[in-house]
Amino acid sequence: MVKLLEAEALHTYYGESHVLQGVSLAIAAGESVGLLGRNGMGKTTLIRSVLGLVRPARGRVAVRGVDRTRARAFEIARQGIGYVPEGRGIFPNLSVRENLVMAARPGVNGRRTWTLEQTLATFPRLAERLHHGGAQLSGGEQQMLSIGRALMTNPDLLILDEATEGLAPLVVADIWRIVGEIRKTGIASLIVDRNYRLVLAHTDRCVVMEKGKLVFDGKSADVAQRPESLARYLGV
Repeated sequence: MVKLLEAEALHTYYGESHVLQGVSLAIAAGESVGLLGRNGMGKTTLIRSVLGLVRPARGRVAVRGVDRTRARAFEIARQGIGYVPEGRGIFPNLSVRENLVMAARPGVNGRRTWTLEQTLATFPRLAERLHHGGAQLSGGEQQMLSIGRALMTNPDLLILDEATEGLAPLVVADIWRIVGEIRKTGIASLIVDRNYRLVLAHTDRCVVMEKGKLVFDGKSADVAQRPESLARYLGV
């Protein structure tokens, strides 16, 4: 079976620092994968490497079996990959509506499931603030806007990097509810979050990074029953 996204033996450097050391990761269509690890282990660098935001020194990145290792970030995004970056990355001077509409496009297969109407129905708080500027939103609302904007690209794979960091518990619960709804639609996902229990509850499989390498790969349901298997890697 052709994988939706596949990274093979990636080596990525920041200057002299060898951050990714031969990392391989594959995600199938419709599969939800949790990417776990302590801070500074290379999770965000892995994401940025597969998205073309950082150039790996060695290794291969493929989308649907087609080599995209040297593709630019916008070219990879057009292959049906939506990205919700750490720090949200919304446009503060644009309204909620403008932030969403500027990203709107059909999916790779031409579908337009995630219209403005569908996105606002999923995020009713954004509908109430449609004409507010991005800078006027709370942190939780900005995060919802970032997720909604990614969905407006009608992706086949949604990558979420620390989507709940620094948010109030009620907002965190709301975002995880939305992540669960997105998963039910068949969109594949790669999720980075510090709450490993919630990651396991919302994914099919989890992988763990330690010092630039993938050191664990298992079914989330199995790991949830044996959390001690993660203890040595996550310090939990």
